[in-house]
Amino acid sequence: MNQSIANVTLVVKEYDEAIEFYTQKLGFKLLEDIPLEEDKRWVLVSPKGSNGTALLLAKAASENQQEYIGNQTGGRVFLFLHTDDFWRDYERMKVKGIIFNEPPRQEIYGTVVVFQDLYGNHWDLLEPKR
Repeated sequence: MNQSIANVTLVVKEYDEAIEFYTQKLGFKLLEDIPLEEDKRWVLVSPKGSNGTALLLAKAASENQQEYIGNQTGGRVFLFLHTDDFWRDYERMKVKGIIFNEPPRQEIYGTVVVFQDLYGNHWDLLEPKR
């Protein structure tokens, strides 16, 4: 059997502001933006050079869903952005105005820093040890 996780849903306030953040601030590529219904689109983004999991940007469709924007994991780190050059990406993200929750640190598994997306979800920027 051969399986993989293809997409992870990220609940957002508005499609266009989320697309702008992920493509302009984080440098992701827009894979798909397909209208489905009046106020619903199929929007996929992923890091450049990635051949794996993509983010499905899903606009909150109810008050209940809106409550989870920016807190999809109860304040824990939600997503892990791996890089082959931590300091290059860290410096680029600082210039783009990304909010970091802490200074970078060395861990036994690699160089890491926690940052926030435009809604406050926590991410790890991580260069794993080889």
